[in-house]
Amino acid sequence: MTPRTLTCQVTAVEDLTPDVFRVHLEGRAEAMAHEPGQYLELKLDEDVWVPFSIANAHAGDGTLELHIQHWPERENSARLRELIVVAQHLTIRLPGGDCVLDPASRRPLLLIAAGTGFAQMKAIVEASLHQSPERPIELWWAARERRDLYLESLPRQWAERHDGVRFHVVTEASPETPVTGERILGHLGRIDQALAAVLDDVSGHDVYLSGSPGMVYACVDVLASLGLEPSRVFSDVFAYAPRQPLVPTAGVLRRGSAG
Repeated sequence: MTPRTLTCQVTAVEDLTPDVFRVHLEGRAEAMAHEPGQYLELKLDEDVWVPFSIANAHAGDGTLELHIQHWPERENSARLRELIVVAQHLTIRLPGGDCVLDPASRRPLLLIAAGTGFAQMKAIVEASLHQSPERPIELWWAARERRDLYLESLPRQWAERHDGVRFHVVTEASPETPVTGERILGHLGRIDQALAAVLDDVSGHDVYLSGSPGMVYACVDVLASLGLEPSRVFSDVFAYAPRQPLVPTAGVLRRGSAG
């Protein structure tokens, strides 16, 4: 799709946690069209555009959902929060990004997100469940504390309602209450360590990752040792923070661990 610049209406702003808020936007349906996994850019100033993953699959109704992390100590974050709350209309540019759900693939999905990276995975899950509800989905969502999983109830619903969906909760701090539920599993520690401890072969999966470059590449390195196919792994990080090679070979991994 060719990127478009347009004005849309802010229809709702909702605090999900003290640090994350959800924004609902509305505009002309054809102008708001996007692929699951893409992002938009929001105009903050004349020359300042801030990217955010679109958190919903395109439904043809002209609505968009964003999940925004608020960092009070960052000037742009405070200005953005004020702009969204006060403004009735915002200028956005969309769609952007090549980390999109492949509608032709029926390979199992391995979705890995940290923090508000869940927004991108939410759109992918929604689209996949609509297009092929029998397609297996493993969703891993990592945060420092469980309270930071700001929409935990939603992936719980997916796992409880769809036999092919498994939801993995990954926290660095021990949760106050155990993680339980139908096809819902809890893991303690870093996300890359949890993947290494649980997974054994990902060669048949389509893999999508959303998070910081450090988190994404740490997970890619783990998955590379488990048969990750370089042509079937997707992340926006590969575009804005590329490395060579994106997916190391088993030999490179062995030499790195030996050093």
